[in-house]
Amino acid sequence: MARHLVLVGPTASGKSALATALAHSRPGIELVSVDSMQVYRGMDIGTAKPSAAERAAVPHHLIDIASPAERFTVARFADEARAAIAGIEARGATAVCVGGTGLYVQALLGDLSPPGEFPDVRENLTARAADDLYAELVRRDPVAAARMEPGNRRRIVRALEVTIGSGRPFSSFGPGVGAYAPSERFRQVGVWLPRSVVAARIADRLAAMVSCGLVDEVRVLAPVMGPTARQALGYKEVLAHVGEGAPLGDCVAAAERRTREFARRQRAWFRRDPRVRWHGTASDPMRLLPGLLVELDRCLAQPIREG
Repeated sequence: MARHLVLVGPTASGKSALATALAHSRPGIELVSVDSMQVYRGMDIGTAKPSAAERAAVPHHLIDIASPAERFTVARFADEARAAIAGIEARGATAVCVGGTGLYVQALLGDLSPPGEFPDVRENLTARAADDLYAELVRRDPVAAARMEPGNRRRIVRALEVTIGSGRPFSSFGPGVGAYAPSERFRQVGVWLPRSVVAARIADRLAAMVSCGLVDEVRVLAPVMGPTARQALGYKEVLAHVGEGAPLGDCVAAAERRTREFARRQRAWFRRDPRVRWHGTASDPMRLLPGLLVELDRCLAQPIREG
């Protein structure tokens, strides 16, 4: 049975288009989304979700598997990913896993065991101010605090919940040098573009999303979106326009800034992993397709050892 390919990199770097091209170039390829927001039904435009036609042409997994009201966790993703990969292998197919959610990639590779839930601790934390929560996280787990936005209340609460409830720093559950063991089942490759190119692509993509109806999508979803879905890039900012009347232009500009910062953190995250084989280009990510096809062919030619 062949190994599977994992395609990573910053948001708006062209990973999804490359994954689709890979799937069309070789038989028996199925795509697995490694994206924390494409799991939510109805969040289509703002997550750059593959279209219905694209999903009909190539099997896709881990898309539209949760309500936007739900709190989707890394632990649930790990379970869903294992089931999806097992099904792909049972069909004699090969997975191309694509996305930029670092923790989800680590869970897919088996590098971490997601921490448990501590609802009583979480309930006590939710009533506190965001600034106070972040300051406490800085004191208790500065490594985790450095990896997240000070305004991302959901992630801060989760980090404190685990730190307090388990008695271990939240960051100790995440990847480290010792977690980067060679993978028998997965081959990681990364898409690398200059920061200026990624920034321009982010701006163009957000403009296209607004033109394609992002505001109306958010307006429909707003009554049913839970705390996790509300933190999604673009959705959080457009919710301020829909719910509070903030100027749309200001909201889009804020979304662009936050997305650029997210792309910076993604680069830093994946650069720490020595298993990622980087493929770079100065502009058009589709120029990377020939090299990525070589990587995919290596997966197809290198079977997973039995037992």
